Amino acid sequence: MALMAELSVVQGDITTLPVGAIVNAANPSLLGGGGVDGAIHRAGGPSILEECRAIVAARGPCEPGQAVVTGAGELPAGIVIHTVGPIWSEDDADGHDVTLGSCYRRSLDLAAAQEVREIAFPNISTGVYGFPRARAARVAIDAVTDWLDRRDRHSIERIVFVCFDDENRDLYESLLL
Repeated sequence: MALMAELSVVQGDITTLPVGAIVNAANPSLLGGGGVDGAIHRAGGPSILEECRAIVAARGPCEPGQAVVTGAGELPAGIVIHTVGPIWSEDDADGHDVTLGSCYRRSLDLAAAQEVREIAFPNISTGVYGFPRARAARVAIDAVTDWLDRRDRHSIERIVFVCFDDENRDLYESLLL
């Protein structure tokens, strides 16, 4: 029987959450950027960037749907899981759904491997990558619940979807009711 975790939605700044892991909606270079990625790098300080550079030097860029772990630097979280979402185009909508779902599942795999109890996700790919917000919210919740359903044992007790704005918060809340 699968262990369920509490799923919740908060509106706010992911960089302020004292959880075991926060997820960064990164770009393949892992070197920071705009949106959530830039905010995490700025708030976490230079050690996150140094670790990201070492990962890219050793393994190359992080491909869409994949994830890697770094320390959290000056953030209140325990670790940062960096995942690269797909850049939306209607040409391969179903493929983008699969890639986005992989971002959530891979992040949960890494969090469980680190015995994280609480993980916070941003709205991956819905900013400059242009993934339609309602579709992304459905993919995220489906991927997380599928991951939970397929595991008999894991450390994760709480999964938080952190929304920066009212629209995303309302979408996630409506889907979790």
